[in-house]
Amino acid sequence: MTDDTSWGRQRAVPSGRLSRLAGFGGLAAGVAGSVIGEGAKRLAAGERPSLDELILTPGNAQRLTDRLSHLRGAAMKMGQMISMDANDMLPPELAQILAALRDRGNFMPTKQLDGVLKAEWGKDWRGVFKWFNPRPIAAASIGQVHKALTREGELLAVKVQYPGVANSIDSDVDNVASLLSISGLLPKELDIEPLLKAAKEQLKEEADYLREGEQMRLYAKRLAHDDSFVVPSLNEALTTPRILAMSFEEGGPIEDLVSQPQELRNATFEKLVRLVTRELFEFGVMQTDPNFANFRYRKADGKIVLLDFGAARDVEPQVTQAYRKLLEAGLDADPVRIKQEALNAGFINEAVIERQGETLDRIIKIISDEMSRDAPFDFGNREFVPVLREEGMSIARDKGSWHIPPAETLFVQRKVSGTAMLGARMGAVINLRRIVEEMLEIIPA
Repeated sequence: MTDDTSWGRQRAVPSGRLSRLAGFGGLAAGVAGSVIGEGAKRLAAGERPSLDELILTPGNAQRLTDRLSHLRGAAMKMGQMISMDANDMLPPELAQILAALRDRGNFMPTKQLDGVLKAEWGKDWRGVFKWFNPRPIAAASIGQVHKALTREGELLAVKVQYPGVANSIDSDVDNVASLLSISGLLPKELDIEPLLKAAKEQLKEEADYLREGEQMRLYAKRLAHDDSFVVPSLNEALTTPRILAMSFEEGGPIEDLVSQPQELRNATFEKLVRLVTRELFEFGVMQTDPNFANFRYRKADGKIVLLDFGAARDVEPQVTQAYRKLLEAGLDADPVRIKQEALNAGFINEAVIERQGETLDRIIKIISDEMSRDAPFDFGNREFVPVLREEGMSIARDKGSWHIPPAETLFVQRKVSGTAMLGARMGAVINLRRIVEEMLEIIPA
């Protein structure tokens, strides 16, 4: 969720199915026209470009970004997920422009906002508040957040869902998948239906603000005795399926800590790593959206404010156990066990081992060497990432080894990878091995 709307502008969200479909149609037409024009130009210059080179131009990536940010909802959410989850593997032009989806947010015109509030609270909704700021303090893919003060003096953050978002999830996911498929990012030989089904289910859960309010309350209960975190309090009376009302909690962007002393960055990031291990091995529930804006830093007391619990989901016991065994093998720096546990967890398949065994061994060695050292690990040092990218791309070019891990594992891995990306943004340096060892010992299997 983006938290400074000085960058944004009022732009009505297409709420009807036809208007949203037309948006995708316009995007496809624009991309097709660009491909024809760029192809003719490069052929005239004596080049023989491939189709994916013609599609993945900066201009087309910009078209994709603009359209997804306009449609918002599941369309924009998937664009954000792609840019965060696969950033190190995407073509640089596409990665750079898609990343803008994490920092871009248009907001609803006042008239459209008032229509949603009247539908949820009734036409006299203004009588509940001393003031309600119509300009949002944050905007995201599914809703935008407003600051308000009730007649009773309660300062609130009110998340208002964009109209039409919940009803368009299925079609939006399918349309984005089609766009990615024709771009060459999703190979036709890869069966992505299970992943698309899981994505639709999670997005529908995220669009249910009553569910999110309950998840927020449960997280507050789990962390009641942990002084490191703050979870907003739910205002039940004002919360509806499309409006989430909660206490307003002060805090600044956590990634801004990059300018603070190293010790503060390290201590703050260590708290987040410990939280991820508790989610995975103790709670059995994980907030699986690692968007940086979901974590705020409260300078007054050094606490981390946790936001956005729509993506909170149960972690299946077999997934928890698979991660524990994989981490234990990694701590022992045992490449044979690491490979076997990765296979058991579904991260890899037999085809990869048979066809790309040497490359896989090199990848495992790089990761094992980096993560298992009993020494401070510098998350900001990404020197090994290009090596991993090159090794990974050599596997990706082998169609016979393509594989998608189980969806429930991917959701967890998204949080793990996203947390590592936050550590890189903050420039955190912590002894990862010591922390993992300690948490595995504290939390019984």
